[in-house]
Amino acid sequence: MSDLTLTKIRLRNGMWEGRITGAPTTGKRPDIRVTYLDQILEEVELVEGGDSSYWDIKITIPQHAVADGVQTFLIIDHATDTKLGDFSLIAGEAVSDDLRAEVELLRAELDMLKRAFRRHCLETM
Repeated sequence: MSDLTLTKIRLRNGMWEGRITGAPTTGKRPDIRVTYLDQILEEVELVEGGDSSYWDIKITIPQHAVADGVQTFLIIDHATDTKLGDFSLIAGEAVSDDLRAEVELLRAELDMLKRAFRRHCLETM
């Protein structure tokens, strides 16, 4: 379980922005990973807030992720392997109350759980 809390600020110009609170105020940078298609994104920027009580996160959406279908991104506290949040992009034919985003999110979370379970099994052997 993570002590961190993620709050979305906005999605604009191919950049998802949010704020992370709950990190120790010792200036220690939170270990945040963002995954897309089970791959870690490199274009993630964490900037410490002015009073050290929060961190601003900026995620650059890769150009290849802007495509037809549902594209889901997971934001993870890597230190505790806990999902802090997620966001999805849906392009192409729009369907109201589309469940594709939910199914894609479930798949991404299942992949994360599988990795954690395998790591746990290896550690307890």
